[in-house]
Amino acid sequence: MAKKQILIICGEPSGEMHAAGLVREMKKIDPDINISGIGSSLLRNAGADIFYDIKGLSVMGLFDVFKKLPKFISLRNLILKKIKSGNWNAVIFVDFSGFNLRLAKKINNEILTIYYVSPQLWASREGRIKTIKKYIKKVIVLFKFERAFYKKHGVDADWAGHPLLDIVKPTMARDELMKNLKLDKDKITISLFPGSRKQEVKKILPIMLKSAGLIEKKLNAQFIVAKYPQVEWGAYNELIKKYGVDVKIIEGKPYDCMNIADFCLVCSGTATLETAIMQKPFCLIYKMGFLNFLLYRPQVKLPYIGLANIVAGKKIIPEFIQLKASPGRIADYAVKTLKDPAKIKAIKEDLSAIKPHLGETGAASYAARSIINFLAKP
Repeated sequence: MAKKQILIICGEPSGEMHAAGLVREMKKIDPDINISGIGSSLLRNAGADIFYDIKGLSVMGLFDVFKKLPKFISLRNLILKKIKSGNWNAVIFVDFSGFNLRLAKKINNEILTIYYVSPQLWASREGRIKTIKKYIKKVIVLFKFERAFYKKHGVDADWAGHPLLDIVKPTMARDELMKNLKLDKDKITISLFPGSRKQEVKKILPIMLKSAGLIEKKLNAQFIVAKYPQVEWGAYNELIKKYGVDVKIIEGKPYDCMNIADFCLVCSGTATLETAIMQKPFCLIYKMGFLNFLLYRPQVKLPYIGLANIVAGKKIIPEFIQLKASPGRIADYAVKTLKDPAKIKAIKEDLSAIKPHLGETGAASYAARSIINFLAKP
C-alpha cells in the first residue's frame, strides 16, 4: 500500500502548537505517513517536512493583512503549485482561517480537505459556514458547543476536546523556578503575557508595563514577562527600557510563568484559556489600531472576547479592551483583587469549572485517529 501523503497548513504560533500535537499523534498511528507543511522548528520536530517558514505570517487587523497581501498571495500560489505537482491524499487546515478558507476555495475539492481547530464562526462572520459546507469535507472542533453550532448548520463535526488539557503543564516546581530566577518569595509575583505576535507586543506590552508601574506603587510586587520565541528580543527590551519597569523576561516557558504568578495580565487569545486552565486570577487586555477596531467590533456577536468567559458562559475575568485598556483601570483591578483573598478564591473556583467543558485529555490523539479513519474510507 502506498504511503499516505498529507499537507498541513497553519500560520500562527498557537495553531502550530496544535498542528505539531496532531502530527505527532498521526505518526504514532501510522509511522509511514508523510506529512509536509508550513510551520517552524516546532512542526518539524513533530515529524513534518517544512517547505515554508511561518515567521512573519501573523497579522493583527485588516490593515496588517493588506500590508502582507503579496506574501499571502505568493504563499497561496506556492501551496497550489505543490498540490498540482504531487500525489496528495488530503490537506489539513489548522486555524489561520483568513488564509485557509480562501485557500480551500482555490483547491476546490481537488483533494480531501480537513479542518482542525476550525474557524470561530460562532463568534463572528457566521456566513463563512457556506464556505465550510462547500469546500471542507471533515471538521474537527475543540469545544463542545462548537459541535452543536455546526450540527445546527448541517455540518457533522467531530468534537475532539481541547489539546491544551495535555499541553498546559509547568516544566519545573514553583520554588525551583523562583530560586533560579532569584525572585523574592515574599513578594507578590505578577506575570505579563503581551501576546505571541510582534504587533501585539508593540501595542499591549506598553499598557502592561505602565500598569505594572502603578501596581508597584501600591503592592510589594515583582514582575515577569513571558516571551514567545517567535518575537525578537529587541521588541521587548526596547519597551522595557523605555518604561523603566524592573522585570525579568523568560523565553519559551509560558506555563512556568503562570505557575509562579499570583496574578497575570494576559493578551486576548489562547493564553487566556491557558491561564484559566492553570486557575490563575488574571485580567484580559487587548488593543489594536483604532480603524481596525471599528471594522472588527461590529462583526463580533458575543458579549465577551476572552475564551475563559466564552466557555464559562459568563464573565469570570474582566476584559480591558481598546479605550478601556487603561493602565489605571487595570492596576486598580489587580490591586483590589490581590488584596481580597475571598475574591481570589471565588475566581479560582469559577476557573476550575471551565475544565469539564474542554472534554477529556488526549484530544490530539482523538483527532489523529478521526483523521486516519477518515482517510481510510473508500
